[in-house]
Amino acid sequence: MPHNDANRLSDDPGVWVDRYGDYLYGYALIKTGDPTVAEDLVQEALLAALKARKDFKKRSTVKTWLTAILKHKLMDYYRKKYRNRETESVDTVAATPDPQFNRRGQWQVKPGNWIIDPAEHYAQKEFIQAFLKCVDDLPPRQARAFTMREIDGVSTKEICKHLAISTTNCWVMLHRARLALRHCLELNWFKDQTGSP
Repeated sequence: MPHNDANRLSDDPGVWVDRYGDYLYGYALIKTGDPTVAEDLVQEALLAALKARKDFKKRSTVKTWLTAILKHKLMDYYRKKYRNRETESVDTVAATPDPQFNRRGQWQVKPGNWIIDPAEHYAQKEFIQAFLKCVDDLPPRQARAFTMREIDGVSTKEICKHLAISTTNCWVMLHRARLALRHCLELNWFKDQTGSP
């Protein structure tokens, strides 16, 4: 049942935890794939909200406001995590042959038809686990670029800024990440659901 006071900010952080804690934790878990990190980020977000509660302008719901604070905490987490990593150059990424394609850019083996609606399965715990495993198997910078773009909805410009990469490099990384995720999900999820890739 929705709360009538969605725009009213309670001074009791316990109310925030009761009403929005599970949602915030689930959101952070999907973004990080790490329960401990997700818990820490939610706690940081709630503490930041507590300190900034006087700045809440009621232009959004409390849930939206808390989620926005959590998104900033996630961005800070990934910025720190990848700050000291080497930048993957366009030449390195582009020069790496992709065994799924021939020299003309055509599929070596065509991907199977997905007769199952991924959106329907996304809500299932098993699919989320398979998806997170596939994301975790990506090279770290590809995983971060994909997560920022496709899950967080961050613009290409912001991804380039946070990962210190060019637009072309970002495009290549996202393309490679999508292909790898499709292949991984076909092998580890859809094949089990349909009996064939």
